[in-house]
Amino acid sequence: MILAAGLGTRLRPLTNTIPKPLLPVGGTPLIVWNVLLLKRHGFREVVVNLHHLGPMIEQVLGDGSKFGVRMIYSHEPVILGTGGGIKQAEPHFSGEPVLILNGDTLVEVDLGAIWDLHRTRHAAATLVLREDRDAVKWGLVEVGDDNQIVRIKGRGLPSPSPAIPRMFAGIHILHPRLLQKVPKGVASSIVDPYIAAIERGERILGYDLHGYWSDIGTAERYAQAEKDARAGLIRLVDRQPLEPHTPHN
Repeated sequence: MILAAGLGTRLRPLTNTIPKPLLPVGGTPLIVWNVLLLKRHGFREVVVNLHHLGPMIEQVLGDGSKFGVRMIYSHEPVILGTGGGIKQAEPHFSGEPVLILNGDTLVEVDLGAIWDLHRTRHAAATLVLREDRDAVKWGLVEVGDDNQIVRIKGRGLPSPSPAIPRMFAGIHILHPRLLQKVPKGVASSIVDPYIAAIERGERILGYDLHGYWSDIGTAERYAQAEKDARAGLIRLVDRQPLEPHTPHN
């Protein structure tokens, strides 16, 4: 699932007339970078939630056939946040784990490796994390032994042992059962069910990202991402093809 319903307020006035996921980087809309990343790693069915200028996104992506995927849309007449937006799209998940990423983030990561970690460790959720000196400002995620997340924004498990500070990179895999208590049609954050799962002792894992990442959150970072694309720091297609993974939903 690609989250693409946001208002992009920090990039106004650019986002007054074009939704943030359609802002071009290297001549290609941000959300298309993410669709092609998903395809490269074997994902073929993609749900996109829409709100702000949603028809423009739907027009660019179409049914997904030109990108080699099947596109499904989840419309939000009222914006529902990450929790409510994912909850509304839940019927499309068929009870299976779903990988979620932000439509306005530029990232280079092996999605197949994250999926394999999630599956082999039988995790309830796996969050992609980054080392960042401003982790507290972004929302501190603390990782304990064996890659298990123990606290998010100070909530979760009390821990006598030191935890590694990280920030959430906006890519995650969750099992839909974590959505059971998320209210439908109400705006909420997906972080809340993750914290509740940690408190219950469920396995919520962290996966460290070492590749390129930018949330394109400000005009300065947008300009930097454009420079990075021109410099070849991130590419639509890898020079060396990755090993194929089993196709996922």
